[in-house]
Amino acid sequence: MNYNNVKFFASYGKISQLPSPERTEIAFIGRSNVGKSSMINKLLNRKNLARASAEPGKTATINFYELENIFLCDLPGYGYAKTSKSEKKRFSELISGYLSADRELALVIQLVDFRHSPTADDISMINALIDGEFPFVVVMTKADKLSKTQREQRREALKTELPCYEDITVIEFSSQTGEGVEQLRGIIEEIADS
Repeated sequence: MNYNNVKFFASYGKISQLPSPERTEIAFIGRSNVGKSSMINKLLNRKNLARASAEPGKTATINFYELENIFLCDLPGYGYAKTSKSEKKRFSELISGYLSADRELALVIQLVDFRHSPTADDISMINALIDGEFPFVVVMTKADKLSKTQREQRREALKTELPCYEDITVIEFSSQTGEGVEQLRGIIEEIADS
């Protein structure tokens, strides 16, 4: 798969604007400031394809990126406390609307900050993915920020923190060091080839 051929396709702020599904989609979802944009940029070997910001809640639309025969869909982050109620509601409707729409969704990549226990919103989202029978993987971001001992502690804790832990593919990821990039690309390529 040629990651240099990826290009921004379009942004949609309302479910009614989404194009009809014409190709396989892989969705990226996670709380605000979990590192979605940084991860997408690292995966696709780009600096600023997905707009990364130090300020949470910047992705306010569903952004579609075209990669050969698939779409990568960056959904708005959830759970940012300083977002207005109306924006939170709109983000929530965008996310749930996207997930409940009849799309060619082959995989959801659920991002969780490795440094902390999953938030209540993270757990709700994972449960919704399980209940909806969506294929998904959990990517633990910011892995480079943890020492070896801290990683071991977090790995152990995740066994009780994540619902259905033993049945979930968990990938440790760092957009700084590139850890997890090849593993995630392998999964994406498998989907693109099928």
